[in-house]
Amino acid sequence: MKRPFRNVPRMTLHPPYRLLMGPGPVNADPRVLRAMSAPLVGQFDPVMTGYMNATQDLYRQVLRTTNDATLLVDGTARAAIEAALVSLVEPGDTVLVPVFGRFGHLLVEIARRAGAKVATVDAPWGQVVDPQAVADAVRAHRPRVVAVVHGDTSTTMRQPLADIGAVCAEHDALLYVDATASLGGNDVRTDDWGLDVVTAGLQKCLGGPPGSAPATLSDRARDAVRARTHVEEGLRTDADEPRGTVIGSNYLDLAQVLDYWGPRRLNHHTEATSMLYAAHECARVLLEEGLDAAVERHRRAGAALLAGVQALGLAVFGDPAHRMHNVVAVEVPDGVVADAVRAAMLDDFAIEIGTSFGPLHGRVWRIGTMGVNARKDAVLTTLAALEHVLRAQGVAVPPGGGVSAAQEAYAA
Repeated sequence: MKRPFRNVPRMTLHPPYRLLMGPGPVNADPRVLRAMSAPLVGQFDPVMTGYMNATQDLYRQVLRTTNDATLLVDGTARAAIEAALVSLVEPGDTVLVPVFGRFGHLLVEIARRAGAKVATVDAPWGQVVDPQAVADAVRAHRPRVVAVVHGDTSTTMRQPLADIGAVCAEHDALLYVDATASLGGNDVRTDDWGLDVVTAGLQKCLGGPPGSAPATLSDRARDAVRARTHVEEGLRTDADEPRGTVIGSNYLDLAQVLDYWGPRRLNHHTEATSMLYAAHECARVLLEEGLDAAVERHRRAGAALLAGVQALGLAVFGDPAHRMHNVVAVEVPDGVVADAVRAAMLDDFAIEIGTSFGPLHGRVWRIGTMGVNARKDAVLTTLAALEHVLRAQGVAVPPGGGVSAAQEAYAA
């Protein structure tokens, strides 16, 4: 039965202000929001193609690479993850995934959807995978692709990468890295570490909104993507291009996206103009600060938050030697309802903190210090609010202990 037509009242969106101190998204930098309000131009307007070229150059610097194949994937960070794997992997290929949290399992799922045979090398949540174990697994499985998360926000752990690239190159494996949660707040060195493909997102340390995903491909990865591309006749002009296995996605086919961003400007999709403006400004803000300075700012903010929660008597989850700069996993005290604390933080203080996934759901709060929120006042405000909410829940916390410890950490 059809529903009767109704006049729907016109509604204006008035989002409440939130201080987003969870694992992402975070508050967008005001400069980025202003950039998004700029007028639209056509996707093949010389002004627009100039902006695309400029954005590519900025992200080469952000990703510390000279890769020509550097671009944006229109979509959230997961779109770029899927684009990378579906464009690199052919059915029957072996993909090796080091798994140490929720997002390693995501890489496994996407690789299997692409038809890969997936092997894993696992670490308990709260630890990282020993690089030697990864190297041994590469030698044992001889994968086509090694796919690894750099910083897994589900556990707040950061996987060491510097020694993996050489092993992958030695055994002709392509190394894909998901740097969604780490880029901009932790060291990411694409060329120095031998990373073949790196993808990220704006909504964490880059300080932008979700919806655009920077990506870069080495020459070796770009050639592998092109070698397996097959498209319908009539969509390309050069009929002698290599023909490989048909990939599973059109929109996320990086070979076609590369042609769209390359000198031929072959039509593939309509560029998300306002998101390109956002991505461009995110990179400009970061590079004006300096990559090393931004990483240090995130390190200091994360260290201050860590000192603060520990001074409140709270335990921190995970191996401290491999903790990301920008997210702390705080263990929920016995007798405290995790979601009740999160709700009080949001309702009373307009501060959002996160929970986690799977075995950590309800066991930890994930508190992020990233992007524009990796600053002293945001850290101190969050700690003061958390202290108040915990006391209201009956937890004995030292008055002002968290804020004082954080201030001392900043002063050190």
